[in-house]
Amino acid sequence: DVLVAGFGTLVPKALKAATPSIPIVFTAVGDPIGADLVQSLGRPEGNLTGFSGQSADLKGKQLQLLMACVPNQKTVGVLLNPDTPYSALALKQLRTAADQYGVRLELLEIRKPADLTESRMAAVVAAGATSLFVIEDPLANSLRTMVNAQANQLRLPMMTGLSEYGPLGALMTYGPDVPDMYGRAAEYVDRILKGTSPRDLPVQQPTKFRLVVNLKTAKALGIDVPPTLL
Repeated sequence: DVLVAGFGTLVPKALKAATPSIPIVFTAVGDPIGADLVQSLGRPEGNLTGFSGQSADLKGKQLQLLMACVPNQKTVGVLLNPDTPYSALALKQLRTAADQYGVRLELLEIRKPADLTESRMAAVVAAGATSLFVIEDPLANSLRTMVNAQANQLRLPMMTGLSEYGPLGALMTYGPDVPDMYGRAAEYVDRILKGTSPRDLPVQQPTKFRLVVNLKTAKALGIDVPPTLL
């Protein structure tokens, strides 16, 4: 009666291709409009609706937090999967924020696990990067252990919206509270099962965010986290 798509963009795109009629609720899509899942956030139109993992100033806020802990940076490394529709929107927002800080972005593009090598990560550091920004997508999440290990070996402070990176050694994570979004998605499922059409349920943006600071990593990297941030 209803299909629920988990984290990311690829699953709801596959479900949309599979059925034009069964209602689909997605739980955390970075850019639903850019991914051609819905026509607009307010009026989804087709048989899909759900929750976006993106807010208008998320990337700017993430960079602001990173710069507060690691000030005076000139170059920030950015790990991203260019094949994920959300990456283009996120990178655009990040470039706007980087321009405000006078920071250059050094990109590390990965499309499959084999693309993440120690030599490519080291090349980002050789290009001047003094921290690493990880743009969220299922591939980056699946590689979190390897990314953390390589970044920590190179003493790169990391920022990402994927909270799973925090316990593995990332300096900071800041992003939507995904479990909260899953709970809100359950409410949409309930309303659809009671007769509401997906086209009458607007795509919602995040309302709750989680900030994680790994103080053990900060100490290991010699970073003094501002008391105001804590």
